[in-house]
Amino acid sequence: MILPYATALPKLGALQDCSDFSKTVTPFLPQLYALPRQTLDTIFNGGSFLKLYMETNPFISGLGISILLGGVFLVAAEVNRNYSQVDRFWSILPTLYIAHFATWARLAGIPSRRIDAALLFSTIWSIRLTYNYWRKGGYNVGSQDYRWDIVRASMPKLAFHILNWTFISFIQSVLLYMLASPVYVLLLATQFEPELSTADIGFVVMELGLILTEFIADHQQWVFQSAKIEYKTSGQIPAGHKQADLDRGFITSGLWAYSRHPNFAAEQSIWLTLYQWGCFATNTLYNWTIVSPIMLMSVFQGSTWLTERITAGKYPEYSAYQKQVGTFVPKTLKGYKTPVPKFIRTSDLAKKLQEKENKKQK
Repeated sequence: MILPYATALPKLGALQDCSDFSKTVTPFLPQLYALPRQTLDTIFNGGSFLKLYMETNPFISGLGISILLGGVFLVAAEVNRNYSQVDRFWSILPTLYIAHFATWARLAGIPSRRIDAALLFSTIWSIRLTYNYWRKGGYNVGSQDYRWDIVRASMPKLAFHILNWTFISFIQSVLLYMLASPVYVLLLATQFEPELSTADIGFVVMELGLILTEFIADHQQWVFQSAKIEYKTSGQIPAGHKQADLDRGFITSGLWAYSRHPNFAAEQSIWLTLYQWGCFATNTLYNWTIVSPIMLMSVFQGSTWLTERITAGKYPEYSAYQKQVGTFVPKTLKGYKTPVPKFIRTSDLAKKLQEKENKKQK
């Protein structure tokens, strides 16, 4: 049976072909170049947007939207001099892109159970992360990641604008789309294996476990930071906290005793797992969508380096914390232990001074 809109998908002969970039993306790249003109024609000539949407390869239409949004983010950032425009959509766009694949599949008459499973975990991820960003004040008018001011102050004005025109606005926008790109592979794979398998359910369970881990880490940090603010404001130590911990200035308990950034580790693992799901579904060891976790991990490497540089400059004990605890992966299962100050007895000090004096006399 020939499905309607079949021409918008590649003709594949085997399951492994679903992960082949040259067969699944390259033939449709001309659609990306033609999409702006076709969209304008549809607007001014009264055409059907639904017809254009369904006749365009779903990966290409999603990519086009991400590029368009990059332009919107760029203009908004430059007009408002606020460079957290992408940050406000970080927790929302990947799920919307997965919903785009699910919608296209349904309209095209393609089984969408696998895509629905991916959309389920992604929706839960979005709700949790959006809530966490909201309670931190991320959606307040004028709110901006404090690190952008530090970055802007550290480079020439033109260089920062170039950074915004490339990485901050466009590359990050495309990255958020690429996080969803393994679902395109799942969509293609359903042509050969349409049913939701036990392995698919296993991947969803792993994703939910990682989301729970990220929730726990973020909540532990939120509780500590809230207590620290209350302590600084009132001078009173909140119940359940120790003065020494609050004076230290950063959290070292719970998951943070084993990883300096357990929330970052879980976030990267969530999208790496989705990539692995795409590989498993096509019976391949790797595929081109690996670009998404690589891009994400690269962003987190830079973000983590900057965050730690700022934190180490604020808190003297942070260097000891860095030595004991791994950035993402635990170095040990013992957890962080506050270094014990070394005291030198007066008699020992006098003995060392006498030894130095004797050496000078010799």
